[in-house]
Amino acid sequence: MAGDRHTYTPQPDIITDPELLARKEAENGLLQADLAIEIIKAHVKDRERPFRLTHGLILTLNKQALDGIHSLAGTYRNTPAKIEGAKHSPVEPFQVADEMQLMCSYVNENWAEKSALHLASYVLWKLNWIHPFADGNGRTARAISYVVLCAKIDSLLPGTPTIPEQIADDKMPYYKALEAADAVLKADGVVDVSQLEQMLESMLARQLVNAAQQAAGADPSKVDIVSAKIST
Repeated sequence: MAGDRHTYTPQPDIITDPELLARKEAENGLLQADLAIEIIKAHVKDRERPFRLTHGLILTLNKQALDGIHSLAGTYRNTPAKIEGAKHSPVEPFQVADEMQLMCSYVNENWAEKSALHLASYVLWKLNWIHPFADGNGRTARAISYVVLCAKIDSLLPGTPTIPEQIADDKMPYYKALEAADAVLKADGVVDVSQLEQMLESMLARQLVNAAQQAAGADPSKVDIVSAKIST
């Protein structure tokens, strides 16, 4: 897709033919989305199995995105990375695991206090900022962000297109929101993902409105209940 950003690392891709690669990426994208839904289903409405963001969860989603495509599928990169078209330079390889742990800890330690939109936005930004994988960083960030959003709301959100699908359809607002957070961190040393929160809120509203329209005889109160959980 025009305007997409790609990560460059020294490891070669397994598939070099552009058409085969595009086909495999699309296939893996569907499988990754299905996996994300299964993860969400495993945690919502389950008091015995509270959600915690872990390395294993993130690595599993990346493995599904890159399976059969890249030799480092499901592992953190051990070489430098460069993001084409972006001003931000990802962290050095030796920093990746520590930064990922900080990301997981932030989410888990602030689970009760922070809103679903904030936590999902934080993960969406932070994983892209770290760029922990040789490839598939954006796909994995969008998947795990959606998992966090649904797990925090305690609901598998209805409606299509989903938030990850909306981002994939038009990535420029997403890139601009990521860059806004990067700029604030660089200038002031603080995390500000408010632009991402606004973007996700708008996309979530579209998804839920579509859900109400798509479901024949849908109960509007169900959509209202989910909407009320978004800011808590």
